[in-house]
Amino acid sequence: MNFDDAIKAVGAADPLMGAFIPRAGPYEPRTGAGNYFATLARSILFQQLAGKAAAAIHARFVRAVGGEVTPQAVLAVDSEVLRLAGLSGSKTAAVIDLATKALDGTVPIQELSHLDDEEIITRLTAVRGIGRWTAEMFLMFELQRTDVWPVDDYGVRNGWTMIHSLPELIKPRELRASGEGLRPYRSIAAWYCWRAVALFRSEMILPESNA
Repeated sequence: MNFDDAIKAVGAADPLMGAFIPRAGPYEPRTGAGNYFATLARSILFQQLAGKAAAAIHARFVRAVGGEVTPQAVLAVDSEVLRLAGLSGSKTAAVIDLATKALDGTVPIQELSHLDDEEIITRLTAVRGIGRWTAEMFLMFELQRTDVWPVDDYGVRNGWTMIHSLPELIKPRELRASGEGLRPYRSIAAWYCWRAVALFRSEMILPESNA
C-alpha cells in the first residue's frame, strides 16, 4: 500500500498528530517473519520475560523441536523436552495448545491472512496464553493490517496523551472513541504514538508480543 497517502490521511484527520508527524521521522513499520505459527509460538515464549532471557529460551525451544517450528514438530516432542528447554509449565501448555488448535483448524494458520481482523482475534484468543493484545500485535506486524487500534497498549495510550497534551493518561475507552476518526489507518496512528514515547523519553522499541 501507499503509506504516504495513509500518513497524510492520519494527519488530516487529527491535526495535532499531523503536527507531530514531521518530528517523528520516517515511518518504519516492522515487517513480518512470514511463518505465522512460529511467530505466534515466539509471542507466547516472550511473555513477561526480558529480551535476552526470552531469546535464549526461544533458541533452546527451536533446537528442541528440531530447528523448524511447526505444529507437527511441537507435538512430536514430549512436554518434558519443552520444559527442559526452559519453558514454564504454563508456556509449555500454551505452545502445545497452539499446535493442537493449528492442526484441528481452530487457528487456520494457512488461511489467517484471508480472515478479517476480528475473526483472527477470535480464533487466536481461543488459544491458551494468547490475549487480545498479542492478537493485535500479530495483526499489525505479521499481517501488516492497517486499521488495528490497540487501546489497552500502555505505549499507545501514553503517546496519544503526549501528542495531545492531555492532563492525564487517556483511558482505553476514551482512546477507542478518539481513534474512530482515524479509520482505516489506525495502525499507522498507533505507530506514531509509540514514536512519541520514543522521542520524548527514550529510543523507540516496538513492542514484542508479550501479553
